[in-house]
Amino acid sequence: MNRTLFSILYDGPAVRDGVMEVRDLAPALLAVGKLFDAASRELNGEDITVNVNVRATEAGSFEVLLELTQKFGGHLVELLSGDQVTAAVQLRELVLGGVAGTASIVWLIKKLRGRNPDKIEKTDEGRVRLTVNGESFEVSTELLRLYKDIAVRKALEELIEKPLKRDGIEKFEVRGKDDPSKPLEPLETVSKPESDYFAIREGPDEKVLVESTRKAAFHIISLAFKDDNKWRLTDGDTQITALITDQDFLRCVNSNEIAFAKGDVLICEVKTIQKQGVEGLKTEHIVQSVNEHKPAIRQLDLPIQ
Repeated sequence: MNRTLFSILYDGPAVRDGVMEVRDLAPALLAVGKLFDAASRELNGEDITVNVNVRATEAGSFEVLLELTQKFGGHLVELLSGDQVTAAVQLRELVLGGVAGTASIVWLIKKLRGRNPDKIEKTDEGRVRLTVNGESFEVSTELLRLYKDIAVRKALEELIEKPLKRDGIEKFEVRGKDDPSKPLEPLETVSKPESDYFAIREGPDEKVLVESTRKAAFHIISLAFKDDNKWRLTDGDTQITALITDQDFLRCVNSNEIAFAKGDVLICEVKTIQKQGVEGLKTEHIVQSVNEHKPAIRQLDLPIQ
């Protein structure tokens, strides 16, 4: 087993007295564990486990001292001196920064300012050159792998971007040390404006997997008069939230030419799109046309002779 100590610190008026909302702290601490789990899995595989333990807290701002430990299976002990294993100290340096100024994933995201590289080229063994907006610089292949790993990026978003969006939290800082006898020193700092760089943006990276159109009848659960025109509908079995794009129908609704009551049914042409993105599978429903509006049945239909 090998280990390293580091701390994370949140600073700002909301935490200046050493107290932080548990709703902010708990997800952030869980994100630290997720972050190192994902980073170790990407670089070391499944057989090496990491644990992040809380050691103590200090007053002033809000700082949590953490211990990163790495455990190796018995059959992997012989790899400790080889290149196959990224040890705890090196893992911390790659993820959150090193005392000697080692480039970390936090540094890289700040350097790229939330942008993706325009070009990636292999240079020396274990190094790549990144180019963005005409500027080029080199990083390790391990760092690039962490930058591309979705689980790593999502954990960083929870650890950095989301807490810094809170009013009164202005700064995130990582402190660490290589020498156990020395005090912790700053490794990386992220300001509130820089926190935007750590948000995952899906956008064009989403991939359409399935797209289909069907005709169906729906009860109205709730309707929307806002610009997004997303209505909640049910076909009697499944509820959906659907965007209404039929402009003629919307015009009639907005001008009160159509009135709705409980139990009314819409016969619609609905397009369903399933996409795969960093958050997993997403399903969107679009009502392209409303063919018919059927009022609820209020009387029994009896034969009359």
